[in-house]
Amino acid sequence: MTVKKRDNLKIEHMKILKSITFTTLLFLAIGLNAQSNKDQKIIKDANKAKDKLMKMEVGLDQFFTNSAGYVVFPNVGKGGFIIGGASGNGVVYENGIIIGMADLKKLSVGLQAGGQAITEIIFFETEADLAEFKKGDFEFSAEASAVALKSGISVNAKYRDGVAVFALPKAGLMADASVGGQKFAYKPMMN
Repeated sequence: MTVKKRDNLKIEHMKILKSITFTTLLFLAIGLNAQSNKDQKIIKDANKAKDKLMKMEVGLDQFFTNSAGYVVFPNVGKGGFIIGGASGNGVVYENGIIIGMADLKKLSVGLQAGGQAITEIIFFETEADLAEFKKGDFEFSAEASAVALKSGISVNAKYRDGVAVFALPKAGLMADASVGGQKFAYKPMMN
């Protein structure tokens, strides 16, 4: 093989390598942008849900003001017939500032029927309680339940084991206020 052919092959390999690198970076950027757009929609929905709850629920403002942090899940879908589940995405706030995103999953077996869409908010009483959530392996015990928001009910609500949970039904019908067995994942915001 001549020197010229070998140099041409090297140039061709470099062009192919550059092309593969560029394509990989392009797909990575598109994927990150799609995730960013999804996160921005969830943040927008969470802020709307928070504003709505602050206007309608007397007493809930004390939790937003005094908690170390909270998670707003603006759209949690729950449903089942004997075997059920729940899923949702949320925004994590610390001292009122967005610090990350959260994912909620639940699988349950037992007497249940129907489907429901809810807004769920979890308040953390102390920095240690919030830090436990941010570890990424947070889970509610089996008997945990949410306070169903109705006018004035949050005034008397209390933290239990450093956590207070509120749920506001949006649509649907399901006889289940339990949050026991919910598992959460946490992802910090990229700076």
